[in-house]
Amino acid sequence: MPQPDRRVEDLLRELAPQVLGALVRRYGHFDVAEDAVQEALLAAALQWPDGGVPEGPRSWLIRVASRRMIDQLRSDQARRSREADAAVRTPADASPSADTDEDDSLALLFLCCHPALGAPAQAALTLRAVGGLTTAEIARAFLVPEPTMAQRISRAKQRIKASGIPFRPPPEPQRAGRLEVVLQVLYLIFNESHLSAHRVELSAEAIRLARLLRRLLPEDGEVAGLLALMLLTDARRPARTGPGGAMIPMAEQDRGRWDRAAIDEGIATVTAAMARRRPGPYQIQAAIAAVHAEAGRAEDTDWPQILALYVLLERMTDNPVVTLNRAVAAAMVHGPAAGLALLRRLDADERLARHHRLDAVRAHLLEMAGERERAMTHYRAAARRTTSIAEQRYLTARANRLLTRAVGEAVGDEA
Repeated sequence: MPQPDRRVEDLLRELAPQVLGALVRRYGHFDVAEDAVQEALLAAALQWPDGGVPEGPRSWLIRVASRRMIDQLRSDQARRSREADAAVRTPADASPSADTDEDDSLALLFLCCHPALGAPAQAALTLRAVGGLTTAEIARAFLVPEPTMAQRISRAKQRIKASGIPFRPPPEPQRAGRLEVVLQVLYLIFNESHLSAHRVELSAEAIRLARLLRRLLPEDGEVAGLLALMLLTDARRPARTGPGGAMIPMAEQDRGRWDRAAIDEGIATVTAAMARRRPGPYQIQAAIAAVHAEAGRAEDTDWPQILALYVLLERMTDNPVVTLNRAVAAAMVHGPAAGLALLRRLDADERLARHHRLDAVRAHLLEMAGERERAMTHYRAAARRTTSIAEQRYLTARANRLLTRAVGEAVGDEA
């Protein structure tokens, strides 16, 4: 089967939300429209590499998808013996001249990220409807069987149909809250890529979608902040793992392998956003990532500035992970005892109860304080609780390194 070249594949990803938005706006029936667009994308992927990209590729896709959709709706009508649906029109209505240049990508993003859907469904539907990925591609990216992902997407589309969610951006009073959900979904997709060093495709897709959202909302500081945060975080990807996928902490990474172009873009993006208005949480997180990126060596990191940014971020969000990261920054500025004191505030927080990150950070700070035995205990507890094989190996190695050092010193004392 012919495979689309990169130019065709990128074009199809760009056009997918525009085509789906055009069909849903004209005909309704999101579930049927989405299936029809996937068929049109597949037809283009098979035909365009050899036959060439047609003039007006967006109109070509709309025309093909419209015909698929009309055929499906008519088939459903005949099977169910119901009255003709007002939305069903003749194939002639799907001509390129009936198309407009209106871009419904923003309305589509809000629809896929509607609060009526759970977070996994939002992410999957966004990747399929807005990203143009196939069910098989999404299943591979999330490491689940294709039938499982197909059911997840199907249930999400049925939920949208049953809920009667309108296809339009939310009214202004609801917009900020709904946009926050969209940003959360894009960040969820991005974070999924960091659960494995081999899931780069999700990272790239999340960044592409964030760029799309910024194009649609160029004045929104948090949209710019999220894009900057993704760019600055992903820039470190080449240095995050060693041979065999071994984790390398930031302080030990080869900073020469960081993507400087992505770092420069991320810093410029967040700097411009924060200069315009009071920054939000994504902008603050991007600013923290920028401070790390600007340090040529780990020992050059401006930890007082990072600590100040975490204090500001903590005031904005009730997120225990922020306090966890603030504890590390406090330890770097004021010593490990200051960081450990902050961690004690988190012991009663149910959201972090039995979470491996609390044990891992405590182990790191105890190691800084010279309390090796307690550090080993918490490294091993963190290794037991994480589900990541790479993290398990890293945390176990840290504990074993402390044990080896302790044994070596004991042998030296006896000698």
